[in-house]
Amino acid sequence: MARTADDTNDRRRRRPGNGPTSQATARADEDPDSGASTGPVAGTRWLNGDELAAWLANSAIMISLPAALDARMQREAQLTFFEYMVLSVLSEQPARTMQMSALAARTAASLSRLSHVAGRLEKRELLARNRIPGSGRRTTATLTEAGYDVVVAAAPGHVAAVREYLIDGLGPQELAALRRIGVAVDTAIKRGQSDAGSAASPPGGGAVDGQSPTVRPASQPPADTLIVTPRGPAGQESGQP
Repeated sequence: MARTADDTNDRRRRRPGNGPTSQATARADEDPDSGASTGPVAGTRWLNGDELAAWLANSAIMISLPAALDARMQREAQLTFFEYMVLSVLSEQPARTMQMSALAARTAASLSRLSHVAGRLEKRELLARNRIPGSGRRTTATLTEAGYDVVVAAAPGHVAAVREYLIDGLGPQELAALRRIGVAVDTAIKRGQSDAGSAASPPGGGAVDGQSPTVRPASQPPADTLIVTPRGPAGQESGQP
């Protein structure tokens, strides 16, 4: 079947913004006589070649690394990576206890996801949840002795995986650059979440523990707190990855 000019233009309009056609699309947006769409994509700051290459290279950290850590954790410790994070954060709290809303913020999770995972861990007797007396729907999570034993046993394998997949393949300058990048990205994300939180409706509409189930608190800790190891005997900390 012959392709008409309208078909060609339609295909061009449906192409993603970033890729081999990014610059051509951007030029078309600037030229109203080109026949390309000038709707919501007009004025978009398309990535140039170097920016696009950097973005795609970092997909290994954003997608492949968490998947690899999760697969290894499940294979070696019968925990998902998120379950390990939950147990690890609790292991470093006074009395190994934390309010669920605060735990959700520390693990960068929604309360609904955390509640689902906490229920699963509770069935395995690795943590226990308790309602806080008084008004509101406040709940704490407490790491059990069995849960502490599990996370202590899992920590060395987690640190080994972080070293193998990331740390040991980088030199000192690369590690310093990676740290600066992580801080910059984390700052930008917190700024965006703060802006979103200020525009959100006040707590109460479907909120649990006084927090919105869809907007994360703006006061999240730095990303390095999400990769933690439990404290060893007598309050001594294990080696941090």
